[in-house]
Amino acid sequence: MGPVGDLGLLKMDFLGLKTLTVIRNTCEMVKQTRGIDVPIEDLQLDDARTYDLLNKANTLASSNWNRAGCAICAASFRFSSVEHITALIALYRPGPMELIPEFIRRRHGEVRIEYEHPLLEPICRETYGIMVYQEQVMQAAQVLAGYTLGSADLLRRAMGKKKPEEMAKQRDIFVKGCARVNNIPASKANQIFDLLEKFAGYGFNKSHAAAYAIVAYQTAYLKANYPVEFSLRHDDERHGRYRKARPIH
Repeated sequence: MGPVGDLGLLKMDFLGLKTLTVIRNTCEMVKQTRGIDVPIEDLQLDDARTYDLLNKANTLASSNWNRAGCAICAASFRFSSVEHITALIALYRPGPMELIPEFIRRRHGEVRIEYEHPLLEPICRETYGIMVYQEQVMQAAQVLAGYTLGSADLLRRAMGKKKPEEMAKQRDIFVKGCARVNNIPASKANQIFDLLEKFAGYGFNKSHAAAYAIVAYQTAYLKANYPVEFSLRHDDERHGRYRKARPIH
């Protein structure tokens, strides 16, 4: 991985998910048995049955929710949007997992949500003042210190690798940028930089989490609305009795 990037080449990971086969085969079975075309790629994202299933932790066989702890967290979240599913997927990992209780308390209004600077509110409002995604760190650098998209990505990578020399360089750029763009004093800029550095250490890529959230929603939707067909096709997948999905180009 490292040398490939050093050479300037693009590294790509291709993930094979059996869940996609279960989804496709379930939709085919619903069509065969009920004559219903399930618009699986264009679902309404406010289906009450789906959220009721998730909020009752009835998530066995639903993509990304098979772990008991994750199911319990799902029930505590009280989902009402795909954004909530995306956040839990990003948070349910070693490190950021410790922020889940605080996230839930903030979501339910049990604690006050505060921001290190007013400009951070639009960036972190969706996640109740907690930086969950790498993109939020990059946005903060852009808005507060005038970083470009490219330089913000370099900052994110530097924070992830925790190289002292590079971090010192980036801190200087950030503090000076905050003063130039928003008249933020050095003491506050350093405080914010420390916060960004903390979050960047475990921040998750939002686009990645969102893609998984959609798959999780699709499987939960099928389980909630077509439980018999979904159960049969999930059992087929478990026992190897399924028609493999064609590659996606």
